Amino acid sequence: MRIVFVSLIVATVSLLFSACSSDTADPESSSEPLAVGVLHMQPVNMRLSAETIAQTEGAKEIEIRPRVGGIVLKRHYHEGAAVRANEPLYLIDPDPFRKNLAEVQAEFLEQSIRAMKAKTEKERQEKLVAENFVSERSYDNAVADLMITEAALHALKARVQQAELDLSYTTVKAPIDGITGRSLISEGALVAANSSVLTTMTQISPIWVRFSFSDNELARFNGRLSEDNVEEVILILPDGTEYPISGAINFAASEIDPLIGTQQLRATFENPDRRLLPGQFVRVRVISGKTDDVFLLPQMAVMTSDLGRYVYVIGNDNVVAARQITVGEWIGKDWIILDGLYAGDQVVVNNLIRLSPGMVVSPERLDASKVLSSGRY
Repeated sequence: MRIVFVSLIVATVSLLFSACSSDTADPESSSEPLAVGVLHMQPVNMRLSAETIAQTEGAKEIEIRPRVGGIVLKRHYHEGAAVRANEPLYLIDPDPFRKNLAEVQAEFLEQSIRAMKAKTEKERQEKLVAENFVSERSYDNAVADLMITEAALHALKARVQQAELDLSYTTVKAPIDGITGRSLISEGALVAANSSVLTTMTQISPIWVRFSFSDNELARFNGRLSEDNVEEVILILPDGTEYPISGAINFAASEIDPLIGTQQLRATFENPDRRLLPGQFVRVRVISGKTDDVFLLPQMAVMTSDLGRYVYVIGNDNVVAARQITVGEWIGKDWIILDGLYAGDQVVVNNLIRLSPGMVVSPERLDASKVLSSGRY
């Protein structure tokens, strides 16, 4: 009886171990193929593009200097504020210039009277010489006196105009629409004409962006870039978003810089809301021309090995194969694939870490418009 009971216990334990073994079996040993998401490749027409780091700068950066010297009585603007052209920035003591203008105007009036008298005398001498009451020499002297007084009158007229200008220059005005800088002088300071710097101004609408491309990058565009062959310049902000207004090339160097082997370029962008400020580091994407038969893939689908970049492609028999590819630039979060793929290829975009060449998988076609960030499919 004891022997029968022990046999039953052994049989029960064996059954339990068998059940546990079947529950903890490696799922990889299952005969069901691994499910993977795939994109069916279709060629797209893409414009040639290249990205690089750039820096913004004001379209005009101006030092504000006084045209006349004197004591600064008042600053009219708020530092860092936007001002319009011809808005007053500073007031230099105008009293000395008003006094000078009044003196020159008095001299001009005096000389005007002399010129009038000389003209009358000349006309009188002209009548007398016609009747032989005076000599020709007297008439010539009257003509000479008139010419001398008129010349002096013209000189005084120029002095009056200069005095009026000097008085107007006591109000230092903004030469352009732009952003004012920090004031470099305080009220009560003595400034010298044309030498003292009062402040600076920067025009930021439009704003300029400076960048460069190397020889290798230019080779993609068949050489030098210029205003003629660049279709569009896209600015990418530091947070990765694209600036809503596209730009245009407004300067392209005619030669390669021999020191650093790059072509210097500059683009201009409208900046109506002053979102861009001088000195910012951004990225620009230059677009030029078109190319056919390229493909887009999300970055996660492209892997890297010692031999270069590759993707996993599913054959007709659902067998995985690794294929070498040549990539171009990024568009959003997608790679431009220049070579290595063909129309109709099924490229795996998930479960990549569990794949290996030769595996049989169960492909599931994905909607490219939901997978690709650029929305080009």
